[in-house]
Amino acid sequence: RGFQLTYSTPKDTSLGLFHLGEPAYSHLLLLPPKSKGFGPNLSPKLIIEFVNAGSNVLLALSGDSSVPSAISSLLLELDITLPSDRTSLVVDHFNYDTKSASEQHDVLLLPSGNAGKKGVKDYFGVEGLVALPRAVGQVLGNDSPLLSSIMKAPTTAYTYSPKSDDTEADDLFATGSQISVVTAFQALNNARFTVLGSVEALEDKWFDASVQAATVGAKPSKSSNRAFAEKLSAWTFKEAGVIKAGIVTHSLNETGQKTTDVTKAGVELNPTIYRIKNDVYYSIAISEWSGTQWTPFTLAAGDAVQLEFSMLSPFHRLNLIPSSQTPNATIFTQTFKLPDQHGIFNFYVNYQRPFVTSVEEKRTVTVRHFAHDEWPRSYVISGAWPWISGIWVTIAGWLVFVALWLYSKPAQPKQDLKAAKR
Repeated sequence: RGFQLTYSTPKDTSLGLFHLGEPAYSHLLLLPPKSKGFGPNLSPKLIIEFVNAGSNVLLALSGDSSVPSAISSLLLELDITLPSDRTSLVVDHFNYDTKSASEQHDVLLLPSGNAGKKGVKDYFGVEGLVALPRAVGQVLGNDSPLLSSIMKAPTTAYTYSPKSDDTEADDLFATGSQISVVTAFQALNNARFTVLGSVEALEDKWFDASVQAATVGAKPSKSSNRAFAEKLSAWTFKEAGVIKAGIVTHSLNETGQKTTDVTKAGVELNPTIYRIKNDVYYSIAISEWSGTQWTPFTLAAGDAVQLEFSMLSPFHRLNLIPSSQTPNATIFTQTFKLPDQHGIFNFYVNYQRPFVTSVEEKRTVTVRHFAHDEWPRSYVISGAWPWISGIWVTIAGWLVFVALWLYSKPAQPKQDLKAAKR
């Protein structure tokens, strides 16, 4: 797959995750050591700094070996809790391999993927069952949106300590779907940290092993460990689930056009100033890495990319519509009317979903009020018609009064005829 591998042991003094302040490796694969820990060159602090620098980590655990305290401390930084008994493993008396674990029931046979989860793309689904021998269970914190379980234990599973002869129900570390056997952590910088509870699942003998579930009528079949390991490592090392934003445009849409090629209409792209109540058009291109090239990004069922037009808080929150595609991107568009509020606004897209790198795009614009010559004339406003009518009635009444005053001759006084004869 094009990776250049470097093998090292915890006792190797030349081992270092950084060189001249920069990560010396793009990815790190940690397997359970034979010693009590990974040594000072792989301390929890250095591994966290390695992730903060943008590199990825795949950590594999095993119930056959004691989990080092440094690993427990490292996972606590990610809000992942391991059993206090460092040799605990997950047991299920209903979902196990009858061929290899007919008595211990510590080889879980589980389906992979999250195809039934709404709004989440499935990057780990494979046909058949995945065998997880002697897996170490993890419990995820509820407060971290960066954590996701790739594979959970069945409802009939529980954690079990081989050193304990009798484990009471009240003493169990976790049961059922509380247990995650494969966990994914994606940091804010899109660096990835994956915890695989069973390193034995990566062994050659389990890649195409013949397994048989404990359900009635189940037939022997080959395990899907090889395909699952490929998908798990591809996601961890950013060969899958990687998206990016391409060209982002916004413009006036006074003519009501909905074409993605607004340049043909002679419209100015990405203006810095709009006016209140303008009709605007927004588009963003999003691509997904297929492992060899960038391809159009397809949303999961029930999911949507949202656009916020916000100042201090969103005035609009709209679902973008996948209107067209190019050879390497999907164009998401939306048209809307600006609010009746002037100020500094942002076109803001913040797409964050489990198992997909985040996309954050912000464009700042100014929204001004109406200019003096942009207000609608009074005769266009129907509410002003009574007032306009009143003005013209007053003017007409005044003109009629003036006309009557000017052209109405006053009556002549009557003369006394008798006085005239004298």
